[in-house]
Amino acid sequence: MNSEDTGPQDSPTETNKRTFYKHNKMNNEMFAQNNLHQAHKGEKDERPYKCKTCGKSFNRSSTLKIHMRIHNDERPYKCTSCGKSFSRSSNLKIHMRIHNDERPCKCTSCGKSFNRSSYLKIHMRIHNDERPNKYKCKTCGKSFNHSSTLKIHMRIHNGERPYKCTTCGKSFNHSSTLKIHMRIHNDERPYKCTSCGKSFNRSSNLKTHMRIHNGERPYKCTSCGKSFNQSSTLKTHVRIHNGERPYKCASCGKSFNHSSTFKIHMRIHNYERPYKCTSCGKSFNRSSNLKTHMRIHNGERPYKCTICGKSFSDSSHLKRHMRIHNAEHPYKCTICGKSFNQSSILKRHMSIHNDERPYECTSCGKSFNQSHLKSHTRIHNDERPYKCTSCGISFNWSSNLKTHMRIHNGERPYKCTSCGKSFRDSSHLKRHMRIHNAEHPYKCTICGKSFNQSSILKRHMSIHNDERPYKCTSCGKSFNQSSHLKSHIRIHNAERPYKCSTCGKSFKQSSILKRHMSIHNDERPYKCTSCGKSFNQSSHLKSHMRIHNDERTYKCTSCGQSFNQSSHLKSHMRIHHDERPYKCTTCRKYFNESSNLKPHMIITTEKDRTNAQFVENRSIGHAT
Repeated sequence: MNSEDTGPQDSPTETNKRTFYKHNKMNNEMFAQNNLHQAHKGEKDERPYKCKTCGKSFNRSSTLKIHMRIHNDERPYKCTSCGKSFSRSSNLKIHMRIHNDERPCKCTSCGKSFNRSSYLKIHMRIHNDERPNKYKCKTCGKSFNHSSTLKIHMRIHNGERPYKCTTCGKSFNHSSTLKIHMRIHNDERPYKCTSCGKSFNRSSNLKTHMRIHNGERPYKCTSCGKSFNQSSTLKTHVRIHNGERPYKCASCGKSFNHSSTFKIHMRIHNYERPYKCTSCGKSFNRSSNLKTHMRIHNGERPYKCTICGKSFSDSSHLKRHMRIHNAEHPYKCTICGKSFNQSSILKRHMSIHNDERPYECTSCGKSFNQSHLKSHTRIHNDERPYKCTSCGISFNWSSNLKTHMRIHNGERPYKCTSCGKSFRDSSHLKRHMRIHNAEHPYKCTICGKSFNQSSILKRHMSIHNDERPYKCTSCGKSFNQSSHLKSHIRIHNAERPYKCSTCGKSFKQSSILKRHMSIHNDERPYKCTSCGKSFNQSSHLKSHMRIHNDERTYKCTSCGQSFNQSSHLKSHMRIHHDERPYKCTTCRKYFNESSNLKPHMIITTEKDRTNAQFVENRSIGHAT
C-alpha cells in the first residue's frame, strides 16, 4: 500500500461538510447580492413620499423636502457675489463656477470646457453624431440631441407660448427667454464690460460686445472678404450679394433684407413713434434717432472734424462734412451729369428733370418737388418756431437759425482757398468763388448783361420793367430795392449812422463809408490793365473800362444817343425833360448838371469880386 494511501484521510463526513460549506457560502453570497439588488429595486420602485401640491412622488423624504421648496419658493442658498438664490446647495456650487470661471468638465475631442457634466454630455453627441430618432421633429425633420430641446422646438410648430410676462403681456416659448425679458422691465443688466463699463441683460450680448474691444471679427464674407463680429450680421450682409430681401411690406411693396429694418419701416405706415423725448416731447420711430436727438439738448457733439475742428452730433453728419474738404461728390445725375455730396440732394435734383411737384399748398396753390410744403405753410401761418436765444429773432427754418447763430458765435467755417476770405454760409462761398472764376451765370434776356447772383439779376430786371414797389411815404419817390428805400429814408431823417474814425465824416450807407476809407488809406486795389490807372471802387474801374472798350450801354430813348455811364444818361435826360435842379445862389440861374453850376459859380464869384473892387476904387477916386 502506498504511503499516501495509508496516511490520514478525511472522513466522508468531513468532506461532505466542507463541500456543503463551500456551496452554501456561494449560495449565501448570491442570495445576499440578490437580496441587495431586490432591496434597491424595491427601494427604487417604491415612492412613498408624495407631494400634496402637484402629486409627484419621491423615494426619499429629503428629496420631497427639497422639492417642496419649489412650491414654497424657498431659496436658502444665496450667492455672495451676485445675490442669486437657489433651492439646492449643488445648484449654488455649479453657479459659483460662473464667477470663478471654473469649467471642470472638459471635452477630450476638441478641448472645449463646460461648468456642468450634463452640458458636456450633450456636447459629446456632436462628436459622436448622436441624434437619436426619438429626438426628431416629425413636422420638419430636424433632429435634436436632447428631448427637452425637441419639446421646446415643438412649440414653434404648435404656436405655444406658455410663459407670459405679467407686465406687458408678451408671451414666450421658453422660461429662460421670459426670465431674460423681465430684465428689461426690472432694468437689470447683470453682465458688465470690464473695459468700458457698459452693461447688458444677456451674457451673449456681452460676449459679442467684447469683440469690439478685442477687435475680433470671426465671421468673414467669402464674396468680398469683409469681416463681422456677429454671425447674424454676416448672414444679413450676404443678402446684399445674393440680392435677397425676404421681408416685404404688404402696404407699399418695399422689401428689406433684415427683419428689424422691416419692423422699423412698418412704424411709418402705423404712425408709431414709440421713442419720445422727455425734454421737448418730440417722438421718433427709432431709438437711435432719439439718442442722436438728445444730443441737441445735451449739447453733445462727439464727432469732430480733424481738419477744421467742427463737431457734429451724428457720425453720418461728420462723414458728409468730410466730403466738403475732400471735394467728394459721389452722387451723380445720369441726365445732366451734375454731382452732389448727398444722396438726398441728388434725389431732390432729379425731381427737376422729372418735373415732380407732388406737394401742393392749399393756400396759394404752389407746388413743391420735395417735402418743403410743411416749411412753406409756415409763411401763410406766420409761424417762426426757431427762435434765437441771443437776440430773439425768429425763423421758420432750423437751418436759417443755425446760419444766423454764426453771427453771434463769429463762426465762418467756409473758407475761400484763393484769397482766404471766410463765410458763414456755403452758398456765400459758392457765390464768392464766381468772382475768382469770373462766372456770371445769370444773364438778362433784354440787354444781355450778366450777373453772378440771381438776386442781382432780379433787381436788374426791375429797371427794364420799371418796377419800383418800394415807395417813400415822405416824398413819394419809388425804388426797386427795399435797401435803397431804407437808405433814402435817412435823407429825410438826417441819419448818418456810419462815421469815419479818421476825419469824422458821416455817411448814410456802410458801403459809402467803406469806399471813403480807401481815400485815407490811399487804397486803389482796382487797376486798369490797359492804361494802368487805379481806382478805389470796382464800379469806377468798370465804368472806366467802357472807355477802352468803347461800350455805350446806356441809350437815350428820346434821341438815341448812347453813354458809357448811367449817370451820364441821367444828366442827358434832363435836357429832354428840361430839368435844372442845380441853382446858383447869386444870380438864381438854373443848370441841369452840377458840373455846369460849379464853373458858373467861379465866374460869378470872380465877377462879384471885380465889381466890388471897381466900386471901391471909384468911391476912393470921388473922395479925393
